[in-house]
Amino acid sequence: MNKKWTMSLAASLALLAAPAAQAEQAITTAEMLQYCEGTNGSFVTCEIYGQAVYDTYLVIAATGQALKTICVKQPAPSRTEVIEQYVQWVKNKPNAANEPAAQTMLQFLTRRFPCQPSR
Repeated sequence: MNKKWTMSLAASLALLAAPAAQAEQAITTAEMLQYCEGTNGSFVTCEIYGQAVYDTYLVIAATGQALKTICVKQPAPSRTEVIEQYVQWVKNKPNAANEPAAQTMLQFLTRRFPCQPSR
């Protein structure tokens, strides 16, 4: 693992592990929704942010520091399709507007791609 990637991963993990008191400084779901809809910036911002949230979840889950709650089956839907579904899901949750975007993305992914209980 190269040093630059390791530092980037460490920074991402630190952001996700930030105390709740700092949550109001995180990008809100309402702000992210503007990117995801392409109304206030670039759609690619939404794609990159969403991929970073998911990748960080995968790394943390692989270390056993988080429960494995998101299981994407292959073939996976396109990122665009998942983002469109996220946008619709968020629009049906008006109270989520001020929640951190990473939090609602993980909630959505957990519901959209639930893991099957092991037998």
